[in-house]
Amino acid sequence: MKKLVSLVLALTMLLSVVAFAHAEDKVEIRLTRALFNLATPDTDQVKKVEDAINAYLAELGKNYVVRITEYGSGEYTDKANLALANNEIDLLWTASWEAVIGTNDLVPKNAVKDITDLLPGTALYGSMAEGQWEATKYNGRNYFIPVYKDNVEGYDIMFRKDLVDEFGWDITSVKTLADLEPMLADAASKGLKYPFLTQKTAMFYRWYIGSFDFFTADANTNFFAVSRETGEVVDTILTPEYAEFCKLMGDWAEKGYISEDEANKVTTDTTTQSKDWAISWWTDIPVNAEANSRYGQEVVMQPIAPRYAHSTSALGSCYCITANATDEVAAAAIDFMGVLYTDSKLADMYTFGIEGEDFEYTQEEGQAIKHVTQHSDKYNHSMWESASATVVTPLNNEPDNKADLYVDFNGGAETSIAAGFRFDKTPVEAAYTACANLFEQYGFQLENGAIAPDAVDAYIEQYQAELDAAGYQDVLAEFTRQFNEWKAAQ
Repeated sequence: MKKLVSLVLALTMLLSVVAFAHAEDKVEIRLTRALFNLATPDTDQVKKVEDAINAYLAELGKNYVVRITEYGSGEYTDKANLALANNEIDLLWTASWEAVIGTNDLVPKNAVKDITDLLPGTALYGSMAEGQWEATKYNGRNYFIPVYKDNVEGYDIMFRKDLVDEFGWDITSVKTLADLEPMLADAASKGLKYPFLTQKTAMFYRWYIGSFDFFTADANTNFFAVSRETGEVVDTILTPEYAEFCKLMGDWAEKGYISEDEANKVTTDTTTQSKDWAISWWTDIPVNAEANSRYGQEVVMQPIAPRYAHSTSALGSCYCITANATDEVAAAAIDFMGVLYTDSKLADMYTFGIEGEDFEYTQEEGQAIKHVTQHSDKYNHSMWESASATVVTPLNNEPDNKADLYVDFNGGAETSIAAGFRFDKTPVEAAYTACANLFEQYGFQLENGAIAPDAVDAYIEQYQAELDAAGYQDVLAEFTRQFNEWKAAQ
């Protein structure tokens, strides 16, 4: 009996060692992503989701595991950039609009791997139309894996539904920003802290997308654009549209419609989940009801800017494999993303967390398929920053045919005037960076109502003078040269 017990113990230990060795043999993909729906990540729950994902990948026979790191959106840029510099990331979530680690920053820095030759024939490449891969190329090469979502760009005015009902607002009457005045007056009379919530965002870039193609895809350099009217590169700071917008914001601030918290960046990404605001902005998507879940209250939208497909619209949310990732890790990452974009079980875990803890599957009367109800304060993501709209299960307030709506939405946009043009800032990078740094001091303040309307013209003049001193005219000339060469080659 003692020999038998000893033999069993020995076999048990051997199996444990073999299992451990097998786990150690697996390729490790270090994945870093941002968290938008909660203030801070719950690391224990993230680890629990990670374990569930890896267990499922093992069931599928995959020879890799993922190690997930999440940072709150407010600190994501700084922390992810530091981790990237320390070679701690293999697979990184990013976007064209992110600062420092945005798509336009990573390629010139050689911080991302060229995956062009890794894509053909993979499940990942086949998960979306070839046009998505073409639209997201840099210099004819693929560096990014777009999240298949609303891959065109347009904007809506967003209203709290309870206030629309309370005041009887006719939101369809809103065709311009100025049309919001009576509604903002109502909201201010109610004593709301943020009648118009800018979400500490400089909005000229967004509200005036119908007039300009802001091809840098960076609000910090929205002083470079192509005029849709003339087809030429322009200095938007000196346009009538810019002065008009900044004066309106200054006027609203004086009337108490815009809080100084916006210019001071006191508002947070979760302010929209409160009852402190009345009217804000929303990036138009096929199923705008997604906002109800994100903000924890019912909201309604009124389109105010047309939708365009342009050079970076398909990169509004994407992943990249970092340059330091080995070929083995890169291949594993491509395979993992292929599963993530084609397998609903994995996509739902990655997006929503643990079934029964973070979300439930439900199928109510009239619904042809199961839907998701999120209820977690520990793990909570959205489809747009997670996985393809074609595989993530619709939320309970979304239609059964959500995937089809996204396909139709992306196909129904106008093609922008500078679609396909990507500026190489290398020849003037120092001046470009110097100009971008001035935006926080001048542009952000102007666009968030910090400058009184009667002081706007003088402030813009000072802004332009500072830009010129920083080398703006050289950058503008380089932009113009590159765009004209690109246009001539079309």
